Amino acid sequence: MWLLGLLVAPAVVLAFQLPFKVPFLKNKLDDVAAAPPRIAIIGAGAAGSSAAFWISKAKERFGLDLEVDVYERSSYIGGRSTVVYPYDDPSSYSPVELGGSIFVAANKNMWRASDEFNLTRTQWGDDDARMGVWDGEQLLVSVGGSWWDTLKLVWRYGVLSPKRTEHVVEQMVKQFLKFYTAESPRWDNMTDLASSLGWTELVSRSTADFFESQYIGKNYVREIVEASTRVNYGQNVDAIHALEGAVSMAAGDVAAIQGGNYQIFEAFIRASNASVYLNTTVKSVTSKPYASASQSWTVESDHGSKTYKAVLLAAPFHSTGMTLSPLLTSQVPEQPYVRLHVTLLSTTSPSIDPEYLNLPTTATPPSMLLTTYEGARNGGKEPEFNSISYHGKISDDEWVVKVFSQERKSDEWLRKVFRGQVGWVHRKEWDAYPVLPPTTSFPPVKLDVGFYYINAFEPFISTMETETIASRNVVDLMLNEEFGSSICGPRISASSERQLSLSEYYFPSRYPDNFVLGWDC
Repeated sequence: MWLLGLLVAPAVVLAFQLPFKVPFLKNKLDDVAAAPPRIAIIGAGAAGSSAAFWISKAKERFGLDLEVDVYERSSYIGGRSTVVYPYDDPSSYSPVELGGSIFVAANKNMWRASDEFNLTRTQWGDDDARMGVWDGEQLLVSVGGSWWDTLKLVWRYGVLSPKRTEHVVEQMVKQFLKFYTAESPRWDNMTDLASSLGWTELVSRSTADFFESQYIGKNYVREIVEASTRVNYGQNVDAIHALEGAVSMAAGDVAAIQGGNYQIFEAFIRASNASVYLNTTVKSVTSKPYASASQSWTVESDHGSKTYKAVLLAAPFHSTGMTLSPLLTSQVPEQPYVRLHVTLLSTTSPSIDPEYLNLPTTATPPSMLLTTYEGARNGGKEPEFNSISYHGKISDDEWVVKVFSQERKSDEWLRKVFRGQVGWVHRKEWDAYPVLPPTTSFPPVKLDVGFYYINAFEPFISTMETETIASRNVVDLMLNEEFGSSICGPRISASSERQLSLSEYYFPSRYPDNFVLGWDC
């Protein structure tokens, strides 16, 4: 699984009703007096739920008197993390992740949350599973963990390309881990953040261009690295920027939450004591003079309107359908998304039909089949899918399988690939990931006084974990500007003063040897 280690799994979305009613949800807007000040968060996914949580940490530590409302147009909390049940039967089957499936130990917010909220982590994947790379016509690679498989990889790619790739990824992760330290950068401009972390070249060049400039073999980049970018982001190495390419290749202890990763985001909301309005679409956000002559914002939804001191937009702006002033909308460029088809199915076939892969009928195809576009670049047939992966048994003789593809997979195609042995099928089509070309231009984090855009981070790195990092930064920025406070002190200190600030406002941790900024101060 060294190839598939990720900072987080592919970002995917599904509107799915929660399997239980949680007491902190509300069905209509309450009438609330003008005081105390209120903060609106639009979106209850990883970004919005964690933003509410970070605000609650500042309230708990410094007694801030403010209230938080979270608006979510779907019927559930979790955004791009959600589950479904085989045969739509939660009483007989365990849930299957349809959204963000995994995270790793380097994802310190997700990892810490699972500890703090007493959620059970389970190891993801099967160490004995075989992985293959398919180019649409032939199986280029098929490996497990044996010495013979390692020898085959060395024969095809040499020893230097994997090592040089590992070096690129290690350097990226080293900088990424700064987000959890007391000296974490604070930013209101993504271009400046890239520069401060030494990532300008990574975001301004394609994965293929940058990795090959590091003397990593073309075949390795166009087959192994591309297999990772296609399964994680549905994009090829010559189209996706190198920072996200490096993220796709980052390895670590891979885990998931038993019962569904969405539970982390529910726990964020529950711990925040925020008011949550599900099935509530925000129609518009408009500014108006506040009582103290400073600016405030009116959020109008299909359940009424309320006035707020500040608004945190925690969803991709162009997907919300809300109306904003031209001053705001002109600052956020149109962000295209990869339209992904996800097909979950159950099958009694222990593997893909080897004949589909042009293999002998006695062959056993890999249980995780990734793809490269390199054959199509050279005039060959384009793969009919991005990935096919077996995700364990749901009964003694039945497996659950996940297929990612750019087009809908018909019942006939599924029967062909899985030897006619298909039971339950669940399909979902959505805008799964942002299109991530090389760039040095990003949306602003702050669109106006009191109006902040958490998803400005998404064209930079798009994961569940980075949404929690982006929200922490925005909450710090908002608290500093609007309330003279922050998550870990009365104000955000300048870099040279930050150590004094954190020592003066120190809050003991349950995990003294694993400092994580925001959780700890």
